[in-house]
Amino acid sequence: MPLAVYVLGLAIFAMGTSEFMLAGLLPAMAADLGVSVPDAGLLISAFAIGMVIGAPLLAALTLRWPRRRTLLAFLAVFVAMHVVGALAPGYGVLFATRVVGAFVYAGFFGVAAVAATDMVPAGSRARALAVVVGGITLSTVLGVPAGTLISQYADWRAAFWTVAVLTALAFAGVLALVPAGRAAAAAVPRLRDELRAMANLRLWITYGAVSLSFSSMMASFGYLGALLTDTTGLSEGWVSLVLALFGLGSLIGITIGGRTADARPFTTFYVGMAGVLVTSAGVALLASSPVAMVVTVFLMGVAGMATNPAVSVRVYALAGSAATLAGSTNVSAFNVGNTLAPWLAGLGISAGFGYSSVGWVGAAMAAGALGLGALGHALHRRAVPVAV
Repeated sequence: MPLAVYVLGLAIFAMGTSEFMLAGLLPAMAADLGVSVPDAGLLISAFAIGMVIGAPLLAALTLRWPRRRTLLAFLAVFVAMHVVGALAPGYGVLFATRVVGAFVYAGFFGVAAVAATDMVPAGSRARALAVVVGGITLSTVLGVPAGTLISQYADWRAAFWTVAVLTALAFAGVLALVPAGRAAAAAVPRLRDELRAMANLRLWITYGAVSLSFSSMMASFGYLGALLTDTTGLSEGWVSLVLALFGLGSLIGITIGGRTADARPFTTFYVGMAGVLVTSAGVALLASSPVAMVVTVFLMGVAGMATNPAVSVRVYALAGSAATLAGSTNVSAFNVGNTLAPWLAGLGISAGFGYSSVGWVGAAMAAGALGLGALGHALHRRAVPVAV
C-alpha cells in the first residue's frame, strides 16, 4: 500500500476528530460562549449538514482541478477554520467555522477516496478505502477521548488548536507524497460524464444500503453510554472501556472487510449486516447482563465496520471512471445515516420503550440494509451473470 494512502488516512483522522470531539466538549463550550448546552449541540448538527451538502457540491465545483491541489486547498481551509474557531469571540463565528469546515472535510473525503483508489491496483481498492475510512474509526477511538482530555487540562479551544496542528501535518504529508497529477490512464473528468454515471439505479440502491448499514450500528452506539449506565448498571468508568472495545472491534472489522471486499463485496456485506442484525437484537435482549453487553458491543463493532469497504467498493465499481461525484455522494450517504440513526432511536426512547429499544431500531435498519443489498445483488446478477 503506498505511503500516500496512509497520509490520506491521517488527514481523515485529524478532520474526523473535529467531527466527533464536540460530544465531550459541549458543557465547557456552552459555559464559555454563554449559550445553553442544547444550543452548543447545534454545532454538531451544523457540521453534519455541512457534510451532507458539501461532499457532492465541492466535488462538482473542483472536478477538473488536479487532485493534489484540491486536497491541499481543502486542508488549508480546514486548518484556517480551526484557527478561527479556537480564537472565536462568540457563538456565531464558531457556528460559521463549523459549517465551512464540514464543507471542506466532506469535499476532502470524497476526493481522497478517489485518489486512494487511483494509486492502487483494481484488486486493492477496498484495502485502500479501508485505510482512508479507518481514519474515522481511529478518530472515534483515539481522537475524541484525547480531545476531551485536552479540554480538561486546558480548555475546549486547545482541542481546536490540536486539530489544526494535526491537519497541518497532514497537509505537509499530502504535499510531499500524493502524486501531483492523475493516474496515467485517467482522463480529466467531465461533469456530464459524472452526472451520467449517477443515473444508475443500482448506484442509488447502494447509497441506500450505505445509509442503513451505518445507521443500523449507530442507532445503538449513539445511546450506548446511557444504555450501559441506566439499563446495564455499569459505572461510568466501565463505559469508557466498553466504548474502547467497540473501537477495537471496529478496527478489526474494517481491516477484515478491506481484505475481503474486493473479491467478495456482497458476501462481505451479507455476513457483516447479519452480524449487526444479531448483535443489535442482542443489545435489546441482553441489555441487563454486563458480560453479554461487553461481548455484544465488541462484536457489533467488528460486524458493522466490516461492511464499510464492501459498500464503498461497490459505489466505485458502479461509477467506473466517473467516480468523483459518485464517491463524494457516498460520503453524504454515510452522514445521512449518521443523522438518521439517533433520531429514530430517540423516538423509541421517547415513546417509553427504554434504552434497550435502540437495539430493535438498529436490527430493523440492518434488515432494511440486507434487503437493499439483496436487491442490488439481484440486479448485478442480471447485468453481470457471474458469481460474487
